[in-house]
Amino acid sequence: MEEKQNAPHSPHESHENAVAPHPSHRADIKKKDDNLSIPIAIVFAGILIAGAIIFTNNSAPVSSAPLAVDPASQGVAPVPKDVDVDLLALRADDHIQGNPNADVVIIEYSDTECPFCKRFHDTMVEVMKKYGNSGQVAWVYRYFPLDMHPRAKKEAEGLECAFELGGNDAFWKYADKIFEITPANNGLDVAMIPKIAGMVGLDVPKFTQCLDSGKYTARVQRDFVNGANVGVRGTPYSIIWNRKTGKQIPVNGAYPIENLTQMIDQAIGS
Repeated sequence: MEEKQNAPHSPHESHENAVAPHPSHRADIKKKDDNLSIPIAIVFAGILIAGAIIFTNNSAPVSSAPLAVDPASQGVAPVPKDVDVDLLALRADDHIQGNPNADVVIIEYSDTECPFCKRFHDTMVEVMKKYGNSGQVAWVYRYFPLDMHPRAKKEAEGLECAFELGGNDAFWKYADKIFEITPANNGLDVAMIPKIAGMVGLDVPKFTQCLDSGKYTARVQRDFVNGANVGVRGTPYSIIWNRKTGKQIPVNGAYPIENLTQMIDQAIGS
């Protein structure tokens, strides 16, 4: 910011008993003043440029690209609290763990290379031990692979191939294993995708053929579009939804189990 400054006193400013400079010195004095004006002009120009840069940086638009989300993160666009139930409604090809007829469902939008999704997956496994066996809660897994994790799209297709070859049980075993193995942040070697299939008891050649065909690319993209329409801006993002009462509780990030169980209990009791 520019501030108004008082003009400096000239070394030749006249005073009451001062002697006027000899005419022969006037040219030298003017030359010195001209020499001083050049660096002052440069400094002033530098201040203007610096101010312009600061203004530009402060005015730059914030990126709207989806992010991997930690509960304490800032700057992620808020997701609407109430979502059109048509977007949440369970589909025939949704991947569901627990009672599909449960009043309360937790719909998770996830990315297999997201480090917070990796953490949250373990939390959801514990949640289902507490609420799934009693039939109170169902867990619905939907794909939301972020652009910053390009391998996550192929890994999601691998999950679909696991489902094709081994059904719902194979899908969840594959999901557990990939989250266990991946270092996250796009760090899983793509060669591990079919190897994980072998680890969970699937036919690796058939799995590889399925994966290479690209037959589930559109299926993964459909989940992503669904999440975008819901308003998802980062992963993991979940909605705890009581289908009987209509109560919706958004879960924006990898909340610990203590917080998550409070939200689930609130949804069950709504």
